[in-house]
Amino acid sequence: MTDTHAHDAHAHGDAPGHAHGHGDSAPKHPYHLVDPSPWPIVGATAAGLLAAGGVLFMHGHGAVLMIFGFLAVPLTMAVWWRDVIREATFEGYHNAVVQLGLRYGMALFIASEVMFFSAFFWAFFTSSLYPVGGVWPPKGIHPFDPFAFPFLNTLILLLSGTTVTWAHHSLLEGNQKGLVQGLTVTVLLGLSFTSIQAYEYSHAAFHFTDGIYPSTFFMATGFHGFHVIVGTIFLAVCLWRARRGDFTPTHHFGLEAAAWYWHFVDVVWLFLFVCIYWWGMGSALPLGE
Repeated sequence: MTDTHAHDAHAHGDAPGHAHGHGDSAPKHPYHLVDPSPWPIVGATAAGLLAAGGVLFMHGHGAVLMIFGFLAVPLTMAVWWRDVIREATFEGYHNAVVQLGLRYGMALFIASEVMFFSAFFWAFFTSSLYPVGGVWPPKGIHPFDPFAFPFLNTLILLLSGTTVTWAHHSLLEGNQKGLVQGLTVTVLLGLSFTSIQAYEYSHAAFHFTDGIYPSTFFMATGFHGFHVIVGTIFLAVCLWRARRGDFTPTHHFGLEAAAWYWHFVDVVWLFLFVCIYWWGMGSALPLGE
């Protein structure tokens, strides 16, 4: 079956006759048994090289190894997800049962991300509620004004949450133009957030090694910024696929997963803004007062 015919079958809710398996016999289950793939072992090797190179680089060696791993990881991810897109869009393997499994997987991934950020909030609250020297932020640290750039970025992310929802609902209603417009605005807002945060970091009155406040601040907000970059790339790929016509009202898990991820990023930022930027700028009084 050609890609065009397979895509037409998918668009009408049909799947190729062998969609439940790769043999010629009748399928005995609704699951997708993937073909042997080199990407898991390649991805594991690339991640290992990146980790080892990073450790060596911190000790003055291994720059080349780290750069090679840094390039190999996203390249492996790209070709691996290319295969997944091909299986879903052109080969018709992602039936309702497979899509349900993907949704569970994405939900569990986001749950693991919640635990990831919980560790940073734990470190921040432990340090701020029981500060060394009895004052928070520590003496000599001048935190950001929460109602300057941080508040602007809050508005940007809240707006981006509405635009990605606009895109999703446009798709459900069969509005291709609204889908593309909503994703385009969301990607632009994500880029704006990252640009403003980079400017904010470049004008910080403290550095990562200046104590516990800068360490917890940069770890929490920096990893969130990394997630914004990942989410922006995720949505940009969805925009490219939307312009190509990959998504239909009944078959669009890639866009749905991107929207879930983006809403998670929005919620984490709200906690960061309230707890670290606003409350954290003066959450503890000097001892004895």
